[in-house]
Amino acid sequence: MTSATATAPIAAASRPILLINTVVADEDLLQIAQRLPSLELVYVPEPAAAEAALQQHAARVQVVLTIGSVGLSAVQMDQLPALQLVCALGAGYEKVDVAHARTRGIATGNGAGTNDSCVADHTLALVLASVRQLDYYGAQLRAGVWRTTLPLPAGITGKRLGVLGLGTIGRKIALRAQAFEMEVGYHNRSPKADAPWTYFDSLLALAEWADVLVVATPGGAGTLHLVDATVMRALGPRGHLVNIARGSVVDTQALATALRSGELGFAALDVYESEPLAPQELLDLPNVLLTPHVAGWSPESVQATVDRFVANVQAHLAGRPLVSPV
Repeated sequence: MTSATATAPIAAASRPILLINTVVADEDLLQIAQRLPSLELVYVPEPAAAEAALQQHAARVQVVLTIGSVGLSAVQMDQLPALQLVCALGAGYEKVDVAHARTRGIATGNGAGTNDSCVADHTLALVLASVRQLDYYGAQLRAGVWRTTLPLPAGITGKRLGVLGLGTIGRKIALRAQAFEMEVGYHNRSPKADAPWTYFDSLLALAEWADVLVVATPGGAGTLHLVDATVMRALGPRGHLVNIARGSVVDTQALATALRSGELGFAALDVYESEPLAPQELLDLPNVLLTPHVAGWSPESVQATVDRFVANVQAHLAGRPLVSPV
C-alpha cells in the first residue's frame, strides 16, 4: 500500500492503482491488497491528500473506492484518464456522479444489501431507546433517583411507526417493528404492490399519523431537507424522529428549533449534515439520542462490504457484469 505523499518515481511497468478516498480499517486494507494483487493501493482518506493523489497518480488510477457521503465528482473523474470503475462501500452513492461516469464508460457499483440487516437492527435499537427514554432513565439512576419518583416510560406495543422510504432497509425496519407489535405505515414515491403496510401519499400525512417517523430514504439533492419544520410539527410534541439514512434529509436547524420549543418530542439520530463533526446544535439537548453513523457497522456487515467490493472489482477485471451495479 502507498500513500499520496510517496515521491518515488513511477516505473513504466507499475501496476494500475486502486485509490481509496474514505476511511477503511487497517485489517480491511490488508485483505483488499491481498485479494486484489494486480492493483496498487493508494489510501488517502483525507480530502486534501485525496486531491493531491488524483494529480500525482492520475495516469494510473483505474479503480476508486469511496462512500456515498464522500463520492467522486465529474471534475475528479475527468482528471483520471484510465479510470474504469468507481465503487461505494455501502449502499449510498449520492456524491458519486453516476450520470457523468456513464458518459465516460466508467462502471459504478455499490455494496447494496451488505449491511441492510445491521442498519435495521440499529434502527430498532434507536426506536426502542427513544420511546423508552433509556438515556434519561439511565442518567436518573446514576444520579441516585429510583423509579418510584420518576414518570412512567412509554410503551412500544401499539405505537405507530412510519417509514419514509420503503426500500430494502425500510422493509427490514417495518418487519422488525411488526415483531414489537407496532402498527406500520410508509411513504414512498408510489405504493408497493407487495407491501402489507398502510401507504400514505404524502410525507406530511405519514407524519401526522405516526408516533415514530423513521427516515430510510436515499440522500442527494432530491431529498435535501425533505424532513422540515412542517413535518416535525406534524409529528408533534410526543413524536419521535429517527434518522438512519443521510443527515441531509433532515433540516438540522429546524430540528434543533423544534426540539427546543417542544414542537417535536424526541429525536434519535445516527447521521448528520455536519459529518464527521458532531451536530453542535443538538449536543446540549436532553431529548436527543445520538450515535456516530455506526448503524451499518458490525464485524459481519463490514466484512460483507469488503467481500462485495472485491467481488465487484474481480468481476469488472474479468469482463463480467458487476455483482451490484449502480
